[in-house]
Amino acid sequence: MIHAEITLLNAVEMGMVKKHLIDIDEVKQINVRMLVDSGSYMMAINEAIQEQLQLSFIEKKKLVMADGTVQEFDVVGPLLVKFSNRTATCSALLLEGDNEPLLGAITMEEMDVLIHPKRQELIINPAHPDGAVLRL
Repeated sequence: MIHAEITLLNAVEMGMVKKHLIDIDEVKQINVRMLVDSGSYMMAINEAIQEQLQLSFIEKKKLVMADGTVQEFDVVGPLLVKFSNRTATCSALLLEGDNEPLLGAITMEEMDVLIHPKRQELIINPAHPDGAVLRL
């Protein structure tokens, strides 16, 4: 069970900062301890995080759970995700209540981060310490 401290920001508001419509200190953000889950494709956040960031509903998606059942989830976003010197922009599945948020594989790939099994932590890819390098 690996956890990481992740900063989540409202990406729509970050776009407003770039257009000089609001100041950077007005962007809603939260620091969250997330379960690093490379078995989950998408990021998942709970209702408390969604409420604090005021993320918009995007769509509904059906997902296959670990036990094989299919469940439908709301997808919200967009989010700007930060870890160390890495960022990713994504949407997130919305989990009910205060369920533990998950950092999924797609976001991890975009940030070019790895799970270090011996240290039991999330790390930036040591082959690319200055910034993410992605495959096309």
